[in-house]
Amino acid sequence: MVAVSLAVFAAAPANAANDFRLKPGKITKVCVECHDEFEEILKRPFLHTPVAEGKCAGCHSPHTANYAMLLAAESGEICQSCHAKMFEGEAKSAHQVFVEGECSSCHDPHGAKNRNNLIRSGSDLCIECHKELGARIAANQFEHDPVTDGCVECHDPHSSKKSVKLLVDAQPSLCLDCHDAADASFRQVHQNYPVQKARCTACHDPHGSNTAGILYDNVHEPVAERACGECHGKPTSSSPLALKDVGLKVCEGCHYDLVADALNQSRVHWPLLDDKGCVNCHAPHASSEDFLLKGPLVEVCGQCHADTVERQARSQTKHPPIAEGKCAECHSPHSSDNLFLANQATTIELCAKCHEWQTHSTHPIGEEVVDPRNANLTLQCLSCHRTHGTEYEHFLYFETTDETCVQCHTNLRR
Repeated sequence: MVAVSLAVFAAAPANAANDFRLKPGKITKVCVECHDEFEEILKRPFLHTPVAEGKCAGCHSPHTANYAMLLAAESGEICQSCHAKMFEGEAKSAHQVFVEGECSSCHDPHGAKNRNNLIRSGSDLCIECHKELGARIAANQFEHDPVTDGCVECHDPHSSKKSVKLLVDAQPSLCLDCHDAADASFRQVHQNYPVQKARCTACHDPHGSNTAGILYDNVHEPVAERACGECHGKPTSSSPLALKDVGLKVCEGCHYDLVADALNQSRVHWPLLDDKGCVNCHAPHASSEDFLLKGPLVEVCGQCHADTVERQARSQTKHPPIAEGKCAECHSPHSSDNLFLANQATTIELCAKCHEWQTHSTHPIGEEVVDPRNANLTLQCLSCHRTHGTEYEHFLYFETTDETCVQCHTNLRR
């Protein structure tokens, strides 16, 4: 994990108490004479220190400014001038709004009804941005107590120097703050395996789930049956958490037909063949995704094919299977006899699953039509379109249809 530098802002001027030489006792009063809405703000239970001390000019210029709201500098720079310690050093993860200096996304810079000048209380504030997660938490059958208590039980809202995902501590230390690994019931439910040395979220959804024990909603059968010994050594062995074998050899014990079929194809997806095998893409214990995928399919594929995912993001026209994260609509994730692990023998057959190309164009394509640009190639869909997108409409390689056509029909160039 690459560390995140927190020193992202230029040094801001120190909070100016009264650089504008306002009369004693008049600093806030002068402002409130025009900004009468502040009479109500000043009654709030939690006030920002400069406001409580009547130092409006600590953040605002009363005359002119280069920034909105007459701020003396960028809002993040102003906050850093007093809260410098929050921005020091490097972190393993940082909240995007914090890094971008958008402090007012969470805090009211003047006053609020909530501690730390938060614009909303507790987890309600986090769910404002993390709506999808909030909806899933609300629908869970089995809750995780810290989630109910509030997100900051486990996450630092600014940055974490200890762990990813803003966790206040790394696993399993964070989990062991609440769960006693020496407890008899804890050991029993985990079949006496030393899971206190493992990553808890390999099996459990920290935000709650619809499966008992807050296991992820899709559970690998050996885990559901508490048959850890199917893949791991005995809990009394010298390496109880180690796998019995490497790569897909462990998986082959149950999934023999699938593995045999994959290896019988002429082209095999390389993740199947290294020492990790199936677990390059699949979670071996439990997952919130179908087929025990480690995440949404486009994210799993994007771990290796980041350039393809990024190209689609930049593409002027979105190709639905990619935009919807359905890579397997066109490619076999395990193996294939076809180039690029395609699900069909030819590009024309593959595209025809969705596109009625005969009505799309009368242009000749197929195995008998030679590409004028290269006698070793035949004309097919990819001769004009790039399936993963381009910066031009309709996945074309060139900006206009005319420019595309004259690549072959050179006699029509003007």
